[in-house]
Amino acid sequence: MLQLDGIVLEEPGFRLTADWSLPAGARCAVLGPSGAGKSTLLNAIAGFVVPKAGRILWQGQAMDALPPGKRPVTILFQDQNLFPHLTVERNLALGLAPDGRITAPMRTRIGEALERTGLAGLGGRKPGQLSGGQQGRAALARALLRARPLLLLDEPFAALGPALKADMLALVAEVAEAAGATVLMVTHDPQDARRFADLTILVAEGRAAAPVPTAELFAAPPPALAAYLG
Repeated sequence: MLQLDGIVLEEPGFRLTADWSLPAGARCAVLGPSGAGKSTLLNAIAGFVVPKAGRILWQGQAMDALPPGKRPVTILFQDQNLFPHLTVERNLALGLAPDGRITAPMRTRIGEALERTGLAGLGGRKPGQLSGGQQGRAALARALLRARPLLLLDEPFAALGPALKADMLALVAEVAEAAGATVLMVTHDPQDARRFADLTILVAEGRAAAPVPTAELFAAPPPALAAYLG
């Protein structure tokens, strides 16, 4: 279980609170207007933003003192965070070893991850030689190799067309289910939330509300969500 216990996030001109828990294995959308704090919330869970108050716990253990690399978290950003001068294989190797050195067992695991994400045979290419969808698959393959129980998606597929984005979300769901991972996905698109997430967190008016069933949220949207949807 992921628990945000009395969290307060503050920056100049910005304040966000969160006090809720999310069950392990859940797929949860994080929805709200631009600037409300969706990415900031994910960055706090990942360890890149330090809360002003409160605690972040995973399976009952506080993560606040852990640096980002030691947390049970993988985060995918919009730019995929692939190194352009490295091959796909070496980019994926960074998910297994910080120095990126590839051993024979690692090469086997990388090959399996590439095959699982539809990139078999493309390990020798550099990111610039891949399409946008293939780059997203490469980033997801690296997340798969990291095998962390918390997967945070900060709109990594926002630049893709509707059909390709739907394919990527289906692949994330498949990978997450197989790994038993908990997924939080920032999105501006209500359709993404409906398609992917059983639960949704509404971030608006200085508060990240507790997760609620996605269908129920859209069936009777609170005023902040109704205003956002228009």
